[in-house]
Amino acid sequence: MAKGNMLLVQNIEIGLISINEQDYICLTDMAKAKDDAGRSNLIIQNWMRNRNNVEFFGVWEQLHNPGFKGLEFEAFKKEAGLNSFVLTPKKWIETTNAIGFISKSGRYGGTYAHKDIAFNFGMWISPVFQLYVVKEYQRLKEIENSRYNLEWNVKRILSKMNYAVHTDAIKSHIIPRLTLSDKKEWIYADEADMLNIVMFGCTAKQWRKANPQKALDGENIRDMASINELVILSNIENFNSELIKQGLDKRVRAKILANTVKEQRRILDGMDMMRAIKKPSESTFLQSSPDNQLLSSPHE
Repeated sequence: MAKGNMLLVQNIEIGLISINEQDYICLTDMAKAKDDAGRSNLIIQNWMRNRNNVEFFGVWEQLHNPGFKGLEFEAFKKEAGLNSFVLTPKKWIETTNAIGFISKSGRYGGTYAHKDIAFNFGMWISPVFQLYVVKEYQRLKEIENSRYNLEWNVKRILSKMNYAVHTDAIKSHIIPRLTLSDKKEWIYADEADMLNIVMFGCTAKQWRKANPQKALDGENIRDMASINELVILSNIENFNSELIKQGLDKRVRAKILANTVKEQRRILDGMDMMRAIKKPSESTFLQSSPDNQLLSSPHE
């Protein structure tokens, strides 16, 4: 679960968290736009007991949740609208195995809902309020996406630069040992594929065979890599060039590089590659941990 961020809408701070790469918005905070007297739970319950809203929750779950209990949902739908009908987030989650709502304790505690559902709640509160929530959310995502795109491009360039260093090491330290019958192209491809196998678990040829359309579009296995994978790839390319200079056998190098990938993946997968990006309001920002310590191999 990612650290919480904040949306600032009409001077109300609204919690935003990410779970399994899906964004959830705090309904408890949003309810303050309707009543700031500490009655958020009652406001949420009033919204949930509406028949149209219950149907919306159920359809959303059916689209996104294979474990959703449809029969229990049908029972709720039949009762919805009756004066005696009461529905809370906890009851909905426990009865139907829903994933669209979550309850969270601690610093960013409260009732959260997937953004699709939270936007519905915003519309129920006020169409104007919902519009501001959507705009603020979109603004944050634009910041996040532009930052990730920048990070990705930097890492892609870094990977290409390290590949140049890597191929130069092959020219200087491997090719002189080959006989004239050996093809230079073969040794380059073999070294590159060794890195692909260590990093991605397959060769470039195997990837093209498994992804023919992407290959026809001019894309390759490295174009599909995540930011974390590109960071690690640039590191092991640079590290491999040093191992080549040391005269280490390819199998030995592959084992060392595989251990390096495993360790760096463990560290990077536990981090958010985004650095802090503040907006005009000091209360809204995107958190991350710096990754400078991983720009060189720990084995160097």
